[in-house]
Amino acid sequence: MPGTKTPALNVPALIRQHRLLLVGGKGGVGKTTMASALALAAAQQGQRVLLVSTDPAHSLADAFDRPIGGQETALAERLTALEIDPDRETDAYLNRVLEQMRGFTTPDQQRELARQMNLTRQSPGAEEAALLERLARLLEDARERFDLVVLDTAPTGHTLRLLSLPEIMAAWTDGLLRHNERAAQLGKVLGHLTPGRDLDSPMGSPQQDALASMDARTRGLTETLRQRQHLFHRTRRLLMDPAHTAFVFVMTPEKLPILETERAVSSLQAHQIPVAGIIINRVLPQDTGSAFMHARGQRQQRHLDDIDQRLGTLPRRQIALMADDVQGLAALSALGAELLGSAQSA
Repeated sequence: MPGTKTPALNVPALIRQHRLLLVGGKGGVGKTTMASALALAAAQQGQRVLLVSTDPAHSLADAFDRPIGGQETALAERLTALEIDPDRETDAYLNRVLEQMRGFTTPDQQRELARQMNLTRQSPGAEEAALLERLARLLEDARERFDLVVLDTAPTGHTLRLLSLPEIMAAWTDGLLRHNERAAQLGKVLGHLTPGRDLDSPMGSPQQDALASMDARTRGLTETLRQRQHLFHRTRRLLMDPAHTAFVFVMTPEKLPILETERAVSSLQAHQIPVAGIIINRVLPQDTGSAFMHARGQRQQRHLDDIDQRLGTLPRRQIALMADDVQGLAALSALGAELLGSAQSA
């Protein structure tokens, strides 16, 4: 209800207690700035931090006022950043799939497979699937080298599709795996009907027995599918683990960001991805006596009351509208200090 006191977003605990922090929201609300400030603040608190952008528009370089790109780049002590190029990842992903499949196909099949891969580059979901696999492998690699990974995600719709993919891809891979293993089992049964063939020992491991009975081509394909299946299942478990992962929405007190954030929160909760809270950015200062600012302040308060009604159970943190753009290490460090400071209830 309007006027109800809501819990404050405890930013120090947020960056201290999680290994993966996803920062998202509608385009233009300042999520890259907040992700950058959070990552820098965590690094200044002594954590080894990897800041990753999955937004095709890539604003990390603008926020830090220096080039970053597709290679890990040291930005400050204990802070490393990386901008993932979705187009490049899609090409690399499909090339890896094509290379893996070469050993399982005939020359004629390889030509058709190459044609299908070229068509797939333009198909819906190809970019998200490529990005998901890169992120899944990146998160596993980062576990040994970093204490915290902060993801500056793409605008909300793209991010929701990406975060729903682990479950979809795992189910899709499960289907392929079952289909491949059923085909192998049929071949095994037919082989047992051939004179001179003995039945395998019934006491062995079912998985080992299934693989042992396959020819090299089928075994290789099955192992490839199984590895991908396990990767997607591990990623899904990480995303759903509130002790490991937290999603923070950045929004401004305006109608469209409020509506989009409400829908996004519902979608993530439906996929069991833990939402830690909201940062409300660009909150106007107290009334300065100007009639214009007074009118804007009243309108903003109506939006803040609307946030209470729609998202009142989520912890939040308000950040005042800055007099200037937040760019460079000094400005991001000051914003990070404000985020870490004593938060008042929204």
